[in-house]
Amino acid sequence: MTFDCNASLGNYALRQLRHNTADGLLALMDRKRIDRALVGSAEAITLLDAHSGNEMLSRAIGSHGDRLVPCAVLNPAYAGWEVDLRHCAENLGMVALKLLPHWHGYKLTDACCGEIIAAATELSLPILLPVRVQDGRQLGWLFDVPDLSLADIAATIRAHPAARFVILEGIGIAHSALATERESLPDNYWVEMSRMAVFIGKEIQALVAALGAQRVLFGSGMPLKYVDPALLKLKHLDVSPTEKSAILGGNLQDLLGL
Repeated sequence: MTFDCNASLGNYALRQLRHNTADGLLALMDRKRIDRALVGSAEAITLLDAHSGNEMLSRAIGSHGDRLVPCAVLNPAYAGWEVDLRHCAENLGMVALKLLPHWHGYKLTDACCGEIIAAATELSLPILLPVRVQDGRQLGWLFDVPDLSLADIAATIRAHPAARFVILEGIGIAHSALATERESLPDNYWVEMSRMAVFIGKEIQALVAALGAQRVLFGSGMPLKYVDPALLKLKHLDVSPTEKSAILGGNLQDLLGL
């Protein structure tokens, strides 16, 4: 089974997307032999009220929840997130929470971020932390959104040992504290591999060695990114068939309890 942990659905404010409807994304998944995808709202990235994006996502998924698994996107600096988070988990069937600090005007170290991490943990929701949404060189003149700091992510993981974190769109992780100081960190984080190299530098291989294959997840970034590079990286990754199967989908299925 192939289960993509890094996908989006809907309209993205900064450029037109293809395959961004439920039917379009499913057709793309069929062509690339991807069985399921954890999807967040593309609208919620830039909406003032991110939760309205969650509601649009839920309507867009409709009867396709067996393959398009919804992930909430919320802003803890926006009033009412507590009610919205519970609504996402209990009424909209969302199985994870994605946080976008640099897009939504707060820091990982802010108190409001700690509060939403604690609340999501009580609801058994893993927390997705994208290092970036899009290459900063392509954001245009209206936006200046830096990547999340890997050091801040490591500090957040250390501060919330009961939470479960997935690091999306990361690069350089094999040379950061997340790998080199792993023995001093709780083993409560997983890493998605789409930005990492399988040949030059062999970062994915290094992370498998450092964290274990069970903590590496397949992700593509579709439809903001092409799917094929991620699939080729996994194809050429030098791990056992059992480990490759786990990375391809088994690890995420276990993490989400699906």
